[in-house]
Amino acid sequence: MNIIKQLKWRYATKKFDVTKKVSSEKLDILKQAFNLTATSFGLQTIKLIIVESETLRQPLVAHAYNQKQVLEASHLLVICMQEDILDTDVVAYYDNIKSIRNTPETILKPYREDLVNMMETMSISQRHQWSKNQAYIALGNLMTVCAVENIDSCPMEGFSPEAIDKALQLNKMGLKSVLLLPVGYRDETDMFAGFAKVRKSINEAVIEL
Repeated sequence: MNIIKQLKWRYATKKFDVTKKVSSEKLDILKQAFNLTATSFGLQTIKLIIVESETLRQPLVAHAYNQKQVLEASHLLVICMQEDILDTDVVAYYDNIKSIRNTPETILKPYREDLVNMMETMSISQRHQWSKNQAYIALGNLMTVCAVENIDSCPMEGFSPEAIDKALQLNKMGLKSVLLLPVGYRDETDMFAGFAKVRKSINEAVIEL
């Protein structure tokens, strides 16, 4: 697998083939890739919602400025953040470390207390921004994995988070939507698939010191 070749193959898909579906095996790869995404401190204050139901997706099109990919794709991935980061989230994270790595409490305690204090000194808007940053890391990771697996995708910021949250009842899960990523397989008539990529030269984009 030539990953550069796959990244050149990838594009923001405008038209999906509605007859083609992402298999459960491929979806499992995306689930694992999301869960393995690097997050600050490893705290994972983001979650992935996978929406397959066309009944659920149909009204979401209007909330995404009529971008039809939301419905025409095989599945819609919704990257969400927690409504807030609580002390219990930090405690649960370090409990998980203790369980998996058998790390002594004497080592974990100061790190746990420092992270609790750090979160408490942040405003709610700062904690939201902190979680949003993690969501973008996950988006990039998912897009790359999609390319490697020959799955088409289209990253979306253009939608009404409040409307999406209400439609999917995310408040009941303590979540807020941050990004959308329809995934599936390109329609062969999508003219954008054949467009050459427009990028700066490597010398313009990369500075070596």
